[in-house]
Amino acid sequence: MRHEVTPSDTALAVGSGDVEVLATPRLITWLEYATVQLAQPLLAAGQTSVGTSVRVRHRMPTRVGDTVDIAADAPELDGNHLRFQVRATNSAGQLIADGELVRVVVDREHFLAHVP
Repeated sequence: MRHEVTPSDTALAVGSGDVEVLATPRLITWLEYATVQLAQPLLAAGQTSVGTSVRVRHRMPTRVGDTVDIAADAPELDGNHLRFQVRATNSAGQLIADGELVRVVVDREHFLAHVP
């Protein structure tokens, strides 16, 4: 999936820094979205997946107006854990981020019943 970096995606806009480049929290959101999409077909009725671990190296800045391609590999299954390898590249094909995200498959109703 491809995203164009807009002024609302910058570190300055989201409060994670004071420069107008792609914010790490926004980048992680895009990476997580990719894993949610890949996890969906693996879920049974009444299940959802929730993020539990994020290990991402944000390797280089991306300017407003540039595009970012987000990719996630099919998950490695470990019980109810889904482990994804993720990466992001800029319009020049340079690796701007990589890492691992873990989601856990849960029963939606049971999960929500235990939220304080």
